Amino acid sequence: MNTLELMKEHGHELVSFHHDRETGLRAIIAVHDTTLGPGFGGTRRWHYATEAEALHDVLRLSEGMTWKSAAAGIPVGGGKSVILTPRHNHPATEAEGRAMGRFVNTFNGYYVGAEDVGVSPQFVDWMALETRFVAGTHSFGGDPSPFTAQGVVNAMKAALAHIGRPVDFAGITVAIQGCGNVGTNIARILHGLGAKLIVADIRSESVRNAVDLYGATAVAADAILTTRCDILCPCALGGVLDGNVIPKLRCSIVCGGANNVLEDYDEDGALLKAREIAYVPDFIANAGGVIELAGLYLDMPEEARARRITDIETTSLQILRDAEHMPSGHAAAVAFARRRIAEAKEQVHAR
Repeated sequence: MNTLELMKEHGHELVSFHHDRETGLRAIIAVHDTTLGPGFGGTRRWHYATEAEALHDVLRLSEGMTWKSAAAGIPVGGGKSVILTPRHNHPATEAEGRAMGRFVNTFNGYYVGAEDVGVSPQFVDWMALETRFVAGTHSFGGDPSPFTAQGVVNAMKAALAHIGRPVDFAGITVAIQGCGNVGTNIARILHGLGAKLIVADIRSESVRNAVDLYGATAVAADAILTTRCDILCPCALGGVLDGNVIPKLRCSIVCGGANNVLEDYDEDGALLKAREIAYVPDFIANAGGVIELAGLYLDMPEEARARRITDIETTSLQILRDAEHMPSGHAAAVAFARRRIAEAKEQVHAR
């Protein structure tokens, strides 16, 4: 399927490929829907095996941002960008960051970039030297992961309530896949609330950090998804739960910080429901970061941003209840977001 057909299938407004001759930067920007506002979403910097893999990622991520922002009540649309690096752990440079900033700037605010996997606030600082259409610099938002993490924990509270458990993490075992910024902050918050933590990451130093600071138990990276726990919290890359893994899960709840946790939204969402595993869709649970950064970009007061992150618990509980009468949690969450977008369109037409 070619790019235009994929755009039509997913409902995208724009997909743009870019190559910077001077730095060698290769990047893609995708904007899914701008009904609520400019396409807003982070810049992911990653080594993809193929261009098709990068395109698949940016399309899924940008679509997810549309639903995430709509469900969270933030007046921005869905966008995302990816930088294709020539190899894993390829060092970032100011020249590359500025080249990406120039690419973003060509859209004149139609797309607004931010931090994502493989991109630090320093990289966003470099982008900001060439464009004002970014959020998450050291001076403007910084690392959003503490806000993402708090939103995920709030979603976990809703899931506990939904399955009839006390909303209390004392004695609750949470298995965290991925000890990056989001996973580590989730561990920090849950440790303070008395949870028992199991962690895994391909980076041994990140695992040691969680063990030393938060008393976590380490398991092998290939064992974390199927370890026995109350809550499975995927915080690595997407597509980790599929038809092979879901039958082997030993948890009551799936709620994490990663984007696009399900390999296939429909089939895998239905599998989780069939197994009676409460699933808070990723774009509902991990909206805290975009609430913070987009809120700052839109001059939203701190109190209003904090309130929306708190509201993730209420929204998650609503999605879990809706999912009882729908094919899957993902379907319920998309329907919820679509209603928000439809309401916004009606308000515009009524003016």
